Amino acid sequence: MRALSPIPAFSGFGLGLRTPHYSDFLSAPQPVDFVEIISENFMIAGGRPVWVLDQIRQSYPVCMHGVSMSLGASGGLNSEYLQRLRILVDRVEPLWVSDHLCWTGIGGTNSHDLLPLPMTEEALERVCRNIDQAQTALGRNLLIENPSSYVTFPDDSYTEWDFVSEVCRRSGCDLLLDVNNIYVSAHNHGFNAADYIRGIPAERVRQIHLAGHSTNNDLLIDTHDHPVPDGVWDLFESLAPRLDTVAIMIERDDNIPPLVELLAEVDHARAIVNRAVLAPQAEPAE
Repeated sequence: MRALSPIPAFSGFGLGLRTPHYSDFLSAPQPVDFVEIISENFMIAGGRPVWVLDQIRQSYPVCMHGVSMSLGASGGLNSEYLQRLRILVDRVEPLWVSDHLCWTGIGGTNSHDLLPLPMTEEALERVCRNIDQAQTALGRNLLIENPSSYVTFPDDSYTEWDFVSEVCRRSGCDLLLDVNNIYVSAHNHGFNAADYIRGIPAERVRQIHLAGHSTNNDLLIDTHDHPVPDGVWDLFESLAPRLDTVAIMIERDDNIPPLVELLAEVDHARAIVNRAVLAPQAEPAE
């Protein structure tokens, strides 16, 4: 097996790169340390999006984040998809490649949704086989993102945080921790989000997503179309002292506001981390 490229040590504050903000990034330097792209939007031979990405990546490190790898697929991963993804990886030379701990379709049909996995030993073994297939095809270790979910399965034998931790241990991948997804799933399923934060292996967390959600009756929906709410900020603040070298970003996919509004959220995340760094050093007043 070809040696895999390790995940580089990188810390900073960034944004998901979205079409309404292309001109902002092309016209002037922006106060972010990296950008993240949705991989599938750039898995094409050419055109304006690829041209824009080529310009922007000259000034900012880039992370690639996928939504269609289907790591929970029962029949293995789509080799043609992995080949196209590898072409983009070789072009962009990203910091890392990530995707979700979910499945996205069946029989060659993509549902365009991030569907939940049962937290069972069988599913765990399948996910780890698929991660190994992807890591071998791409020649690098992956980051996996914890999903939001709206249903559980009667055969579940792991908590989600134990399942995620075991995937990292067995496969060698690292973790993209979506704090909003923890908040959403904790509300929907009635578990304690603090238990999740304590249960994940903080040393495997290489990237953080911070986003907003919507409410449908008593259900929270991971829509990424609102500012980061107070509850998610509070959960992130409880996590921040455990973080070391981590890339932290604001994720917005709909109702996208002017860039300045998202940069204000980036500044808020930076302030939380700065407080977490300084707090242990504070000496009691004499």
